[in-house]
Amino acid sequence: MCYDATARPPIPPVMGGAVPLGEEHVLTAEDGNQFAAYSAQTSPTGGPGIVILPDVRGLHPFYQELARRFAQTGVHATAIDYFGRTAGVGQGPERGEDFEYMPHVRQTTPDTIAMDAAAAVTYLRQRADRIYTVGFCFGGRNSFNQAARKHGLSGVIGFYGRVDAPTRLANGYECPVLGLFGGADRGITKEHVDGFQQALDEAGVRNELVTYEGAPHSFFDRAYEQYADACADAWRRILAFVET
Repeated sequence: MCYDATARPPIPPVMGGAVPLGEEHVLTAEDGNQFAAYSAQTSPTGGPGIVILPDVRGLHPFYQELARRFAQTGVHATAIDYFGRTAGVGQGPERGEDFEYMPHVRQTTPDTIAMDAAAAVTYLRQRADRIYTVGFCFGGRNSFNQAARKHGLSGVIGFYGRVDAPTRLANGYECPVLGLFGGADRGITKEHVDGFQQALDEAGVRNELVTYEGAPHSFFDRAYEQYADACADAWRRILAFVET
């Protein structure tokens, strides 16, 4: 698990006024799967849009607020759930803290996640003129891999996503990559990150991989005051990335 029920995204350093309202809705993937999504839009139309790929718990309040925070900065945002095929249309508050997510995680595949991400990309294209993905942990790895999925993305962003599959697939990436890692994350070593960067460089993929020394897995959480500087820097890098 990446974020529990008390986790909340850090407040972005650049804000456009009041936090916009978000809305729950349902998206339909190419295979007919219906799944929960949560979107927050900014005005006017145009500009960047971002698909948020959650951690293993699927769509829950951390990512709903994150969508609103992105909209506050002028980025249209849609967070998606992974479990429409196996758990039905639902979101974190409805499922409760005792939701057994791992049996559903094990039934996801790279193809089903890519189909759901594609539906969110299509939805965002109604308002945004360029689309990115951002993901966390399980979603971080899957966010990286959307770069090889022919979505027409302008870039992919991953927080502390394992890079084994991304390293193997880097030669097929079609857009820039921003990776944000914690130096104290025992599951993702410097050697892992260096190997990913080498694969991206050899494939000619523009990339920026940043490791925050001393920061743990899941450091991007405003409850962690000791990592506030890392969180603020991560926000700045994300916003610069989606504006390039």
